[in-house]
Amino acid sequence: MAMAQTAVEQQAPAGAEAEDRAGSHRTGALLRWGLPVLFGLIILGGWELFVWYRINVDGISHYNHILPAPTTIAVALVEDWHILAPGWLVTLWITAQALFWAVVLGVGLAIAFSLSKWIEFSFFPYAVVLQVTPIVAIAPLIITMLNDLDTALLVCAWIVAFFPILSNTIIGLRSVDHGLLDLYQMYGASRWRVMLDLRLPSALPYFLAALKISAGLSLIGAVVGEFVAYGQSPGLAARIVEASYLLKVPRMFAALVLISVTGILLFLLFSFVSNLALRSWHESAVRRER
Repeated sequence: MAMAQTAVEQQAPAGAEAEDRAGSHRTGALLRWGLPVLFGLIILGGWELFVWYRINVDGISHYNHILPAPTTIAVALVEDWHILAPGWLVTLWITAQALFWAVVLGVGLAIAFSLSKWIEFSFFPYAVVLQVTPIVAIAPLIITMLNDLDTALLVCAWIVAFFPILSNTIIGLRSVDHGLLDLYQMYGASRWRVMLDLRLPSALPYFLAALKISAGLSLIGAVVGEFVAYGQSPGLAARIVEASYLLKVPRMFAALVLISVTGILLFLLFSFVSNLALRSWHESAVRRER
């Protein structure tokens, strides 16, 4: 009887601790999502009130064509969806292709660099050149040199997205514990065995961090290329320029909102993928018990 009572007494604090941890996690999640949403609503409310004041109190009836209210932008997004949606799909497709090739070539070159210093010394400086050259400056040249517009826009977006994946993956491949490397070398493991067992798992967190960055950069590169190719590209950036010529300011803002939301969704998607891949083993994603 006494033993049973002791067991119950030991289980009670453990259950209370588990409930406290669950409550702490719920509070953290609420703050993580609730505070940004609350701050955004305050900003939007202030924006809406400011435009209303300028129109109804200051008497500037055309102020919605200078700085549209959030509600006006929302209406324009719905009413002009048939104009914006096709361009958005084009931009999204270019973004996805550029990110895909950035991953393929970035990871492939990073592995090649980690296996051969000669390859790294030969090609890495040119990757740096691509990174430091402003895409706005070379986009017209790319579009002029390449006959196919889709390929030119893909190259523009790829150039922007490529370097973070390459550099981060290289750092990850080199971040293997030296003790494990010595152990594998002592047992005569091949370079590919070391790559599969040690280097690639070590590089995964760095690669996933770069993926979140490059997803947004590929979208930026696609939009910049479309701006330069206005008149030829059917993308969303061309709709922004077109709306500016027609003085459709609410439509311009609606297109900008669509681009921003796309970038946010890409970031959230790859953040979810990163957490899913790392939460069971890597310190950056393992939930800390308190």
